[in-house]
Amino acid sequence: MSNEPHILVIDDELQIQRAIRTILTEKGFKVTAASQGKEGLALAAANEPDLIILDLGLPDMDGIEVCAQLREWTQTPIVVLSVRDDERDKVSALDKGADDYLTKPFGIEELLARVRVALRHAVNRQGAQNKIIRAGNLTIDLVWHIIKRGEEEIKLTGTEYKLLAYLASNHGRVLTHQNILAKIWGPADADHTEYLRVYMRQLRKKLEADPERPKHILTEPGIGYRFIADE
Repeated sequence: MSNEPHILVIDDELQIQRAIRTILTEKGFKVTAASQGKEGLALAAANEPDLIILDLGLPDMDGIEVCAQLREWTQTPIVVLSVRDDERDKVSALDKGADDYLTKPFGIEELLARVRVALRHAVNRQGAQNKIIRAGNLTIDLVWHIIKRGEEEIKLTGTEYKLLAYLASNHGRVLTHQNILAKIWGPADADHTEYLRVYMRQLRKKLEADPERPKHILTEPGIGYRFIADE
């Protein structure tokens, strides 16, 4: 990745385009913009950006289809833009390979945080994945399968560990219910969200200081879960 990360914005709202370009340029990013899906695909192929910000509501093709086509040939992180109540589209985009999503309207700091997380994941994919993940007083050692809260070692079942390891390895990224279920239990159980609710409740009881107000295993309502680790 270059010293000046290149971000491609695919959004037909010129006001949003200008706002994102201004914000990111001020923070030292190079920004290219497209107003249509096909134009965005062409620019992605020609320029190989470090990250793509993709609106789902494009005039010439569905943003989810753009995401699917991108994933046929690139692992460039994708942050989708979506209107507030369009949960099904968010889930579809994430299942098609998007890394995260932003809800319109969004704040500057939220945008920058999502961009930073997605770029870090790109670095991890290119190099070595972090093997020790820290989140507050939690330490997750993915090599030795040791979980500690402070100095206390936390005992997890095999499934609990697999679930936590998958969440923590993708910290900061939204993982959909179907994505998690297929990964941990297998594709045949991808619709059994009751499994997730039970195991997430168990993990929070073991790991969170206040399981009713979790700080690390966060629920994305109607979509899935996101694990928050230290920067």
